[in-house]
Amino acid sequence: MNKKTIRDVDVNGRRVFVRVDFNVPLDGEGHITDDTRIQGAMPTIRYLLEHGAALVLASHLGRPKSGPEAKFSLAPTAKRLQELLPDNQVIMAADCIGAEVEAQKQALQPGQVLVLENVRFYKGEQKGDMDFAAQLASQIDVYVDDAFGTAHRPDMSVAGVPQIMRAQGKPVVAGFLLEKEIEFLGSAVEQPVPPFVAILGGAKVSDKINVIQNLLGKVDALLIGGGMANTFLKAQGYELGDSLVEEPSVDLARNLLAEGGDTLVLPVDVVVADAFAADAASKVVGADEVTAGWRVLDIGPATIAHFANYLAGARTVVWNGPMGVFEFPAFAKGTFAIAEVLAGLDATTIIGGGDSAAAVNDAGLAGKMTHISTGGGASLEYLEGKVLPGVAALDEK
Repeated sequence: MNKKTIRDVDVNGRRVFVRVDFNVPLDGEGHITDDTRIQGAMPTIRYLLEHGAALVLASHLGRPKSGPEAKFSLAPTAKRLQELLPDNQVIMAADCIGAEVEAQKQALQPGQVLVLENVRFYKGEQKGDMDFAAQLASQIDVYVDDAFGTAHRPDMSVAGVPQIMRAQGKPVVAGFLLEKEIEFLGSAVEQPVPPFVAILGGAKVSDKINVIQNLLGKVDALLIGGGMANTFLKAQGYELGDSLVEEPSVDLARNLLAEGGDTLVLPVDVVVADAFAADAASKVVGADEVTAGWRVLDIGPATIAHFANYLAGARTVVWNGPMGVFEFPAFAKGTFAIAEVLAGLDATTIIGGGDSAAAVNDAGLAGKMTHISTGGGASLEYLEGKVLPGVAALDEK
């Protein structure tokens, strides 16, 4: 990676602003139900504390509509962080900007952690408000981005603060989590060890068009599953019954099939159901045998075997999007079967966040994958070949 990281700067005795991704799920009582994102930031946080920094952490949580909402407070994350850092004082700020926060920053000592309140409580975070960014950057000596999950958003805590820091001649560097994401996804897209196989799923072709177009010239095989496969099957002239088909994208799918040739690999059989429901009646049919009243909800066993053949010799695999409606156990078999295949490969396996990451975790196979991305949307844009604002903002080595 040609961007500077926290290893490249002296943080001893300095106030370090770290953009983390603490957008964790909470239950009705405000308790964290999954602290994976907090755990993901711990190597960076611990390194900075061990090297004498005073930390100011910023994140968003949820999607507050207008100003502060108690259910979107970052207070539960500060409490969890204190449990993970028993030898350090973790302070929950009253806000993310303002006089009280300025005083808390001023008083902050090396080894202490100040968790700012949700940056999205202010509309300026997502509206390009540089005055808001300037208040976040106030009294800060070093900026660290460790939030890959928001690296694709030009938010003020992601792109605005670095702009101000750079204008002041102050360092803007990556944390370990962001560094790891860039290294794995970057090498997969730019210098994959062949054979390189990509697996794309999910509902919409329109969401993945740019990814398909960017990968077609780089992969040895591109396996298509999920609802988006229906649109490709329709483009081949197949009837899909009551299946989800993105009609406006059928012509585009037809063009991609022509462009991709044998590289684009579609399901040969599918699991169909008589309703979109967990307890629907289901059966396996050929991809060209879907009749009225039935809808495709998963790939079939022959497709699993077909895809497994393409994956068998792969040395680099990127997977983004489930193979079926994996929220329904009866239609999760395809997704879990692909996860099992990947777990057994002698290859670099990269899971592109979001539903794919959830499926791998649900299957208990997370430990068998080389890398699971922490950002679904960000990993998708990276696979499209886009420059992410959060990555572009970092200092060059």
